[in-house]
Amino acid sequence: MESHVGTLQRGILSSRKESPVKINQISLDESGEHMGVCSEDGKVQVFGLYSGEEFHETFDCPIKIIAVHPQYVRSSCKQFVTGGKKLLLFERSWMSRWKSSVLHEGEGNIRSVKWRGHLIAWANNMGVKIFDITSKQRITNVPRDDISLRPDMYPCSLCWKDNVTLIIGWGTSVKICSVKERHASEMRDLPSRYVEIVSQFETEFYISGLAPLCDQLVVLSYVKEVSEKTEREYCARPRLDIIQPLAETCEEISSDALTVRGFQENECRDYHLEYSEGESLFYIVSPRDVVVAKERDQDDHIDWLLEKKKYEEALMAAEISQRNIKRHKILDIGLAYINHLVEKGDYDIAARKCQKILGKNAALWEYEVYKFKEIGQLKAISPYLPRGDPVLKPLIYEMILHEFLESDYEGFATLIREWPGDLYNNSVIVQAVRDHLKKDSQNRTLLKTLAELYTYDKNYGNALEIYLTLRHKDVFQLIHKHNLFSSIKDKIVLLMDFDSEKAVDMLLDNEDKISIKKVVEELEDRPELQHVYLHKLFKRDHHKGQRYHEKQISLYAEYDRPNLLPFLRDSTHCPLEKALEICQQRNFVEETVYLLSRMGNSRSALKMIMEELHDVDKAIEFAKEQDDGELWEDLILYSIDKPPFITGLLNNIGTHVDPILLIHRIKEGMEIPNLRDSLVKILQDYNLQILLREGCKKILVADSLSLLKKMHRTQMKGVLVDEENICESCLSPILPSDAAKPFSVVIFHCRHMFHKECLPVPSMASPAQFCNICSAKHRGPGSAILEMKK
Repeated sequence: MESHVGTLQRGILSSRKESPVKINQISLDESGEHMGVCSEDGKVQVFGLYSGEEFHETFDCPIKIIAVHPQYVRSSCKQFVTGGKKLLLFERSWMSRWKSSVLHEGEGNIRSVKWRGHLIAWANNMGVKIFDITSKQRITNVPRDDISLRPDMYPCSLCWKDNVTLIIGWGTSVKICSVKERHASEMRDLPSRYVEIVSQFETEFYISGLAPLCDQLVVLSYVKEVSEKTEREYCARPRLDIIQPLAETCEEISSDALTVRGFQENECRDYHLEYSEGESLFYIVSPRDVVVAKERDQDDHIDWLLEKKKYEEALMAAEISQRNIKRHKILDIGLAYINHLVEKGDYDIAARKCQKILGKNAALWEYEVYKFKEIGQLKAISPYLPRGDPVLKPLIYEMILHEFLESDYEGFATLIREWPGDLYNNSVIVQAVRDHLKKDSQNRTLLKTLAELYTYDKNYGNALEIYLTLRHKDVFQLIHKHNLFSSIKDKIVLLMDFDSEKAVDMLLDNEDKISIKKVVEELEDRPELQHVYLHKLFKRDHHKGQRYHEKQISLYAEYDRPNLLPFLRDSTHCPLEKALEICQQRNFVEETVYLLSRMGNSRSALKMIMEELHDVDKAIEFAKEQDDGELWEDLILYSIDKPPFITGLLNNIGTHVDPILLIHRIKEGMEIPNLRDSLVKILQDYNLQILLREGCKKILVADSLSLLKKMHRTQMKGVLVDEENICESCLSPILPSDAAKPFSVVIFHCRHMFHKECLPVPSMASPAQFCNICSAKHRGPGSAILEMKK
C-alpha cells in the first residue's frame, strides 16, 4: 500500500555513512546547520555542517545523549546539554570559552534529552523531567509506567510537537503532554508553569523514536517476531510508521520496514529517530547506518501510481496538483494512459479519453487516429473526433467514413448526419456512395445518406428526387428550408401520395409560389387528391377557390358526402341548379331538401321529407325553420291520417300553431298513440305560456314604475343658473345685471333657458308651455320644470 501524501517515502536512502565506533545519538538545531554527536567512547562533537565551527570534547565515561540549543546558529545561544550519569549544560562565554553546569543527577543514567525553545525535557531511570532554562526551574516529573522494562534496553523517546507540547514514548506507551502557564493566584512557591497529560494510549510495538508530522506522529518501532519453524523470537527489520493519535488509542496510516545492516543483532536501544523541521527530513540512526527519509511529494505519488499502472488516478493527481509537480507533465501521463488502455484492448475507453487528454492538439489527434487505424479500431475513435476546434485534415475524416462505408452503412449514415459537411471532401464521399449503390441500388440507408450529401453540396434537385422516392419525412423540411417550390411543381402528385395532409398545408401556405390553378391542373387525373386540396382550401377561405365550387359539388358527392351539406350551406358561389341536379341523380335526400328550401321550393322540400325520409321530427324542425303558415298547413294535411305523425305534431306544434286547429281535424275514433300524454303536454305548454306572459307583464310594469320614479326624481332636481347662461330667445344674459330688480326665468328639462317675457303666451287650447327650440322635435321632456321669479 502506498503511503499517502504527507507520509514518508518508502526505502529512500539519501545518504549512508559507516562509522568505526558505535554512535549513541545525534542532535540537530532547528536550522539544520549544526549537528551534535556523542559516541560510546565518551567523545562529544558539535560542528557546523556548512562551516568550520566545531566543539570537541572527550569524557572519561560514555555519553549517551546530546541535545543542542534549537537556535544554536545564533551567537547568543551557543548551548547544548549532554547526558550520562549527570545532565550537563554547556554554554560558550563571551570569551569563546565553554563552561558546564549540572542540571540534574542522582536518578541513574540520563537516556534521552530534547530541547525546544526555553524548555529541556530529559528521561532517566525514574521518569521524564522538564526544565525551564529561563527560570532555571524544573517544572514537572512524569513517572514511567511499565517498570518491568529495563530502561537501558527500552529507553524513553521524546519529541516536541511545538513549544508547549511534549510527546513521550516509553516501551509501548505514548503520552502527549501540554505545558501550561500557572495562574498567578496559584503560584506561591510553585514554578510558573505546569504540565497536563492530554492524551495517552498503548501501541503494539516498542518505541525507538518519535517525531511530529502535522497532526500525526512518525514512530520508529522495534519489532520482534516469532519464527514459524523454530518458534523463537528474532529481531525483525525496524519499522517507520505514521500514526494518527486519538483520545485513548491510535490509527495506523502507513508502515514501512527499513533494511539496515545488522538489524538481526540490534535491540530497541540501538535505534534513534531525529528530524529537521525546516526541511521535513527524518534521520533514522542505527549502530552502523544513518538513513535519511523525506516527506513524499506529489511527483513521488505519481511515480508510485504509474508504477502500479494506476494511470487514471495518476492523471487525476497531476491535474489537481499541476502547479506543484516538477518531474511530470499531464500530457505525458495522459498519453501513457491511452497506450495502456489500447494495450489492454479497452479501445472505447481509450478513444473517449482522447477528448480530454489530447484537447485541441490537432497533430496529436492525427497521430492517435493513425494508431487506431493500425490496430483496426477507427470505429472506436470516430465518435470522439473534434469537429470544430481543432479541425483535422479532411483525409482523416474521409479515412474513417470509408471504413464505415465498407462495413457499417448505419454507422456511416450516423456520421454523415452528425459531422458538418465541410470536414471532408463531399464529392469524394458522394462518388464512393454511388459506387456502393451500383451493387445495392435499393439500399434505403445509402440512398438517404446520398440525399443528405447532395443537400450539403446544394444539389437540392437530386436530393429531392431521392427523398420522394424513399417517401422520407424530411422532404417537406428540405423544400421549406431551401425554397424548392419551383422544383416540385411537377411532383405535386408524388408529394400528395406520400403525405396529403402535409403536402396540402405546404401548398396552401405557399400559394404565392405555386398557384391554386397550377395545383388543380396537376391533380386533374387524381380527383380524390384534388378534392383533398380543394376541401382544405375551402375550409381556410370560402371565396378563394370559388371558381372550383361547381367542380367541388361532384367531388364531395363522390369522395366525401358527409361534408357535402356543410359545403352547400357555407358556399355562396356554387350553382344551386347544378347541385340540385347532382343530388337528385344520386338520391341525396337531405342535400336535395336543403337545396329546394334554399331555392324557395319549401313545399317540395317538406313533401320530400315526409315521403322520402318519413321523419316527422325533421319535418316539424323544417317547418319551424321556415316559419311559414302554409307549410304548417301542408304538414297537418299530410299527417292527419297518420297517427304517429299526429302524436309528433301534438308534442311540438303548441308554440307555433294553435293546437285546436289540429285537434278539430282529427277524425273521431282514430286511435292515436300517447294521446293523453300529448294533450297534457299541450295544456302544460299553454299554462307555461300564460305564466310567462304574466311574469313578463309584472316585470314590465315594475320596470315602468321604477323608470317613472327615476324620471320624476331627476326632474325634481335643481338646475344651476349663473351669469354665463343666456336666454335662448333674446340671447342676453339670463340673469339681470341689477339683482334688485324682479325677474322671471323659465327653464325646461332640455336645459334651455328663457326669460318668461320672451316666451309666447300660452293659449286656452294649449295651456302648457314648451321649449321653442325642442318642440319642433316633439321631445317629451319639453314642459317647464322650473320657473324662477323675483
